[in-house]
Amino acid sequence: MAFYNLTKAERVKVVETIRTEVLCALQFRDFSKANFSFSHNDTYIRKAAYLAIGKIYLTHTDFHHAIISMLEEMQNSSDFKIRQTVINAAGEIGKVSFEQVQLIFERGLFDAHHSPRNAVIGSIKKMGEVNPVPVLKWAKEYLHHPDKEIRREICHGIELRGRKYPQDILPLLKELEFDKTVRVRNTLVHVLGQIAYKKGCLKTVVEHLKSWGNTQIVKEALAEIIDVHHRYRNFSALTQEEAKAFISISFPSMIS
Repeated sequence: MAFYNLTKAERVKVVETIRTEVLCALQFRDFSKANFSFSHNDTYIRKAAYLAIGKIYLTHTDFHHAIISMLEEMQNSSDFKIRQTVINAAGEIGKVSFEQVQLIFERGLFDAHHSPRNAVIGSIKKMGEVNPVPVLKWAKEYLHHPDKEIRREICHGIELRGRKYPQDILPLLKELEFDKTVRVRNTLVHVLGQIAYKKGCLKTVVEHLKSWGNTQIVKEALAEIIDVHHRYRNFSALTQEEAKAFISISFPSMIS
């Protein structure tokens, strides 16, 4: 039965069982004991497993070495679901101690399957939101990587930090303004739109765009920002017309 088809009491019991299995795997250094929950077809079972790892890391300092060893070993699995869960577990740890899991992310960026790579994006988002300094420093190293998908994944991954603190990621985004890959440029424009509609963020984004040299990207970004203020009108700080009027002060020739 799927996780969310269970009653609340049954779900609590399942989560506790998974936590116990993970603890047992760590205690006896028998990491295969965690394979069932890490490879489960139900994404919520896998989520319970990686959340358990994060909580154990915080509460059991004596297991830190065993946890990292387990994740590094399981990242070699042929099952992409296990590798995906490993990345998500590393993301929970990276919220407080990114340096301990940096190698896992360096490997995950190049995973052959899209699911672990998507987990890297999601993990960068959640780590960057609360532990930005080491995460953004690491991300910056990949902004000019030869692989276009790596550049795109990093661009997408740093987005969440920018929704509250756009000034933290705008200098990194600027490094991609002349990227020659359409898929990377589209992600860049998307991220600029996503970080501009929250309270106080539009001014920061627009001011920074004044320093960009790629006029076409700036034009596309401004169009996306205006459109986002309509699409997310129930969540944006300004109405679409207010955003358009504000942008037109700095970029009158680009606003129709």
